Amino acid sequence: MDKDNAVIRRARTVRATVSAGIAGAMVIGLGAGVLPWWQVLALALPATGLAGWTGSRIGRIDGIRAARLEPGERVIGTYAVRPPYTEHTPPSPHEGTQYHLRVTSRGVEMWERAELLWKHPWPELRVIVDGPRLRIHHLGQEAGTMLLEQPGAVAEVRLAAQRHGVA
Repeated sequence: MDKDNAVIRRARTVRATVSAGIAGAMVIGLGAGVLPWWQVLALALPATGLAGWTGSRIGRIDGIRAARLEPGERVIGTYAVRPPYTEHTPPSPHEGTQYHLRVTSRGVEMWERAELLWKHPWPELRVIVDGPRLRIHHLGQEAGTMLLEQPGAVAEVRLAAQRHGVA
């Protein structure tokens, strides 16, 4: 029940933020006298629809991910991942980040948008920092090599692994 409430709160926050941004743009546009009110409204309506669609999509993905948590498991961090090799075709900018590494109190999960690619518990992992790359080994096999987009994220994941007794 707590996970559901957190997802609902996040979706509401996203929608409220987007709505506030649109309202602010309308006020600025009208206050500056750049555009008449009807032109601002004509531009704001499609933007509002797009914002609602984006918020619902984010909320759906968050809901799917939250449903995969086991009882008592909590999320430590979620990190956007870039594939480390240049031959991979990146997603279109409007699609957002394709891959996410989610670190939980029980292990590590790799997500491709709303699809869980793999999930491994901490005791079975070995986490290696290789410069800007993060290498995760599961039972002696390489589970993934990745570049985390946020600065310092590799160190955060390594620190979480050390806290959970991972070599």
